[in-house]
Amino acid sequence: MQGFGLLLRKEVRELVRTMRLPVVLIVFAMLGLISPVFARYIREIVEAVGGAQFQGAIPDPVARDAIAQLTKNVGQFGVLVAILLSMGSVAAEKDRGTAAFLMTKPLGRGAFLGAKVASIGSLLAIATMLAGVLCWTYTAILFEPLPIAGLIAAVGLVWLSLAVFAAVTFLASVMGPSALVAGGIGLASLMIAGFLSIIPGLAQYLPTGLWGMAEELAIGSVPEALGSAVAANLAVIAAAIGLAWRSFQRQEL
Repeated sequence: MQGFGLLLRKEVRELVRTMRLPVVLIVFAMLGLISPVFARYIREIVEAVGGAQFQGAIPDPVARDAIAQLTKNVGQFGVLVAILLSMGSVAAEKDRGTAAFLMTKPLGRGAFLGAKVASIGSLLAIATMLAGVLCWTYTAILFEPLPIAGLIAAVGLVWLSLAVFAAVTFLASVMGPSALVAGGIGLASLMIAGFLSIIPGLAQYLPTGLWGMAEELAIGSVPEALGSAVAANLAVIAAAIGLAWRSFQRQEL
């Protein structure tokens, strides 16, 4: 891991210089703000637009609806952000020759990959926490305060789900010929997870299954299969990063 600190600072500077850091934070902040507002007023909107036939069609909104809306929004948009952040992380640098240039310096390949993993994971963690804090604040205003410990646990699960898709896309970025291919593989993994989620016994162990568990944690309930689901998704992340490191070690840059 020689040169990890130097490479990590490089990654952070690139996130700032390319505007990816502020854009990601803004997107997640909007998701956190919009989710409880949408959950609170969707009934009035539908009844106002649809007329009398929709009166009473939607039950009274509760605090859980705000968290459900947040996990749904993050599932739709946050995963795309995770894939976009990861798809060109290595493939683009190999195409530009930056990776080959850096490897001529006294820098380790493990540090090169580690710095990228740390920067992507940290940015997603900060952005997810920002969305969670804003969602909790507006949920407290529009509904009632949710348990803070439950919110932290829920945010952690949402981050873990994003990290799985980011890790798979990162692996594709290391092994694949281009960022476009890596992004396609990342989107394919999301589609595959969606198809597999229809299998009852398997759904809860998928990254998409963590979203429902996050809702339970946010309201103070602990899902029965929480530990197994977390372990399964951590194993996928570890395997993806391990395969990426092994592949990168053998590549001619």
